[in-house]
Amino acid sequence: MPQTMVSVQALRKHYTVHKRPPGLKAALGSLFRRVPSVVKAVDGISFEIARGERVGFLGPNGAGKTTTLKVLAGLLHPSSGEVRVDGHIPQRREDDFLKKITLVMGQKQQLLWDLPPSETFALNRAIYEVPEAQFRKTLTELTELLELGDLVNKPTRTLSLGERMKCELAASLIHRPQVLFLDEPTIGLDVSMQVVIRDFIKAYNERTGATLILTSHYMDDVAVLCPRVVVIDRGLLSYDGSLDELARRIRPEKRLVLRLDGPVDRATLEAVGRVVSTDAAGVVLQVAQDAVNGAISRALATLPVHDLTVENAPLEEVMSELFAQSRAARGEVEDAA
Repeated sequence: MPQTMVSVQALRKHYTVHKRPPGLKAALGSLFRRVPSVVKAVDGISFEIARGERVGFLGPNGAGKTTTLKVLAGLLHPSSGEVRVDGHIPQRREDDFLKKITLVMGQKQQLLWDLPPSETFALNRAIYEVPEAQFRKTLTELTELLELGDLVNKPTRTLSLGERMKCELAASLIHRPQVLFLDEPTIGLDVSMQVVIRDFIKAYNERTGATLILTSHYMDDVAVLCPRVVVIDRGLLSYDGSLDELARRIRPEKRLVLRLDGPVDRATLEAVGRVVSTDAAGVVLQVAQDAVNGAISRALATLPVHDLTVENAPLEEVMSELFAQSRAARGEVEDAA
């Protein structure tokens, strides 16, 4: 049975904030009387992740994803519940624990702005007490996987966003962490650089057996890297399981993506399946999962098909529908209460 690397049990992280309406009168009044309110960033989620797993940790903005990662990394203390990473309690920030993890945030950077990344690599080697031989070996592997070349010797401020992100990943992995917490690692990158980062992360996981927890709003990141997803919304767990099963459960229909050699009227298309979209690039039809074979046969028989592919519904639509369903279900429970 796989060893549990990350265990989260009934995790809650609540904040007390003070609100006031705008205006001078309200500002003066707040000096004497402040009205507190509780923000439930995370409100009782539980899940476990095995050693070596790649898991997508998903949810809309404000769902509690980054808060949870910061608790797992020991940067925040939980309000209640129990969290363990490879047997360690993160908030204690023990040296052995810190040497096992890394937290990479796409909107933050650790590289020294006016110095080349190689200086940050050397600094991290000293901080984590990495033996010189191991450091050289690791750096050679990372340079090869990320195709860093001479980037490591150029001042950080002269590098593009994608080049900096590659160097950020290298700096975060100098100590060979066993657990990677990646928070939006491809944010702001162009499509080609997103592919480079995804391929590197997958290769690193397969080479080292490191455990990976990834948050991203780019569903391509999740589809390529994460067979399993944990979804939270408004601090509550909405789903934990296979990505494929989630797609089948929420949007069981299939999409036929057709490229046609000539124009076809809408009525003819509707005889094959429900028209989702039509443009110069082709036609997308929606059909029930058990009707795919029949729809393909009708399409080939009645349409000037140049190319045909069968796809699942886009993950963006699956996630949006999941959020809508979970919020509706919580609303019904609250009404009943």
